[in-house]
Amino acid sequence: MKKILFKGCGTAIATPFDEQGVNTSEFSRLIENQIQNKVDAIIVCGTTGESSTMTEEEKVSAIKCAIETSKKRVPIIVGTGSNNTKQAISNSILAEKLGADGLLVVTPYYNKCTQEGLIKHYLEIAKSVSLPIILYSVASRTGVNIEPKTCLELSKIENIVAIKEASGNISQIAEISRLCGDDLHIYSGNDDQILPILSVGGIGVISVLSNVFPEFTHNMVMSFLNGNLEEAKLMQLKSLPLIKALFSETNPIPVKAALNMLGYSFGVPRLPLTELTDKNKETLKELLFNFD
Repeated sequence: MKKILFKGCGTAIATPFDEQGVNTSEFSRLIENQIQNKVDAIIVCGTTGESSTMTEEEKVSAIKCAIETSKKRVPIIVGTGSNNTKQAISNSILAEKLGADGLLVVTPYYNKCTQEGLIKHYLEIAKSVSLPIILYSVASRTGVNIEPKTCLELSKIENIVAIKEASGNISQIAEISRLCGDDLHIYSGNDDQILPILSVGGIGVISVLSNVFPEFTHNMVMSFLNGNLEEAKLMQLKSLPLIKALFSETNPIPVKAALNMLGYSFGVPRLPLTELTDKNKETLKELLFNFD
């Protein structure tokens, strides 16, 4: 059985920007709130964190801030993926040096590599660090799917311990679970599929929803894992309208708007992402403040 980095809810955390770069005081404030409200891990510099438009200096600032704020209370997992294998290795080595607890490594985008290319890409990254690695499969963004048989091969690599599955294909996820078992833990990468993925062997979620409702999302996962299936089902169904609103435009456009509504200063997404439209903002605001 592979090491479990976390079980429950890991927040794919948004990044607040100001004129100087990362607004570390607001970032630390949100991270502290997350920890106080039961999240089981924090994932920085991922898709929700807008890593694709951050400089290396900004990424270092965000990683350091998360690690210093957490003080080892929850694992800090850093997104280090790239479509350039050498760059992904460099990113991963840097995250390890800074004190990260684990890595989230998305499939190479744009290049459209083969499944053999994926295996070689991840093998080279895994060889470069000792940290546990979570694969990230999100073909809707990258154009590349990690197939179940490829997951089986990658699960044989010691420090590849899990996959964030955001394909939306429950049949594929069930097959990954069947083939890999405890050699590749599964996290839901979609907030609207938390329970379906837990039901076929998942152990948690890497969540956008938990940016705004951390304790609720944690409790949903733990209710299922503790056998309170009816309670977990009702929580999943209750959350669906808000989840839909949080993905009404490209993530993280809506979640940054939601955090601003909740009193944080997270600014607006960086171009080419734009601010949430007024119509979607109104819908999101109504759902956000009437959730309880």
